[in-house]
Amino acid sequence: MNARPCSAKQTERALAQSERILCAAQKCFIEHGFHAAGMALIAETAEMSPGLIYRYFPSKNAIILAIVERQLQNARTDIRSLYHAPDIAAAAYDAFDCWRRSDPRLMNAALFLEMSAEASRNPELAAALAASDAEIRKEVAQWLQAPVEAGGKGLPPQLATMRGVAMQCFMEGLAIRALREPDIDHVTLQAAIKEFIDNLTSLTASTAAPPA
Repeated sequence: MNARPCSAKQTERALAQSERILCAAQKCFIEHGFHAAGMALIAETAEMSPGLIYRYFPSKNAIILAIVERQLQNARTDIRSLYHAPDIAAAAYDAFDCWRRSDPRLMNAALFLEMSAEASRNPELAAALAASDAEIRKEVAQWLQAPVEAGGKGLPPQLATMRGVAMQCFMEGLAIRALREPDIDHVTLQAAIKEFIDNLTSLTASTAAPPA
């Protein structure tokens, strides 16, 4: 009868340990880069033995892929919060502010660039990022296509797909801008974000035809 509580407690501990490792690894990758940050440094940062880390992740590459998956889950949560959100432009600006402050709840902008560069040398990471990007675009398009009464924007499917791509590119650009120009004039930025989001979510027909 005690098997289930014990199992639940073990699962909870395993998840906490995994998260601790991922947070330490992310810190190491940001500060030292993927190649300089080895398992020994990650273990030291996590205040664990290397052997314990290998119980959860068989390699550094497995840790990197787990970070990608964690960020995908966070992105899904953020996208689903857009349904019935009172101010989409304000939410986008808040994301910029979090990136500017290196808020751990979002993918660090420097880590985003590091991963993008590493993907050119790591086919497994490239495939994981491509799959994650496709899933995020799909989620955004579903939100844009959803009926207004359901919290969406009621856009036609093809238009929603194109604008999902546009929104993904825009948000990634905001992340990079937060890294390169954190002190950008915020009044101007907020106005620019509002104009973009207003156009993105409007029913105005696009003149560009989507690919077949």
